[in-house]
Amino acid sequence: MNYLQIGGLVLIFVVMYMLMIRPQRKRQKQLDEMRKNLTVGDKVTTIGGIKGTITKVTEEEVVVVVGADRVKLDLKRWAISTVDQPSAKKEDPKAASDKSMADREKELQEESSAPAKKPKRLGKKEEDDAPEDGKE
Repeated sequence: MNYLQIGGLVLIFVVMYMLMIRPQRKRQKQLDEMRKNLTVGDKVTTIGGIKGTITKVTEEEVVVVVGADRVKLDLKRWAISTVDQPSAKKEDPKAASDKSMADREKELQEESSAPAKKPKRLGKKEEDDAPEDGKE
């Protein structure tokens, strides 16, 4: 074999590494980082497609609550595929310290001044709302 053939083979291996192996390693590092940073309140999807909310996190496992019946599933961390919505409790520490007390009070006032929604009446028809004596 001459040097041109050897150089061609080396070039093929370098291209394969750049196109296949390196991106896979990068993706795996991102998944490991995401799984390491799981916190209570994150909405996640498992590798099996189950969606739920994390209620407990340990070193190796997480507890995910699923559905209206609030079924609890104990899962290994590696079984979490994606974090669909991070918990609202996560804040950048620097950003949190930059917020002034006045900004926090303003946010609380806006939340409390929002109009409350009128609850729906279940099981009652509109005619049940009319006065019983027939006068309106």
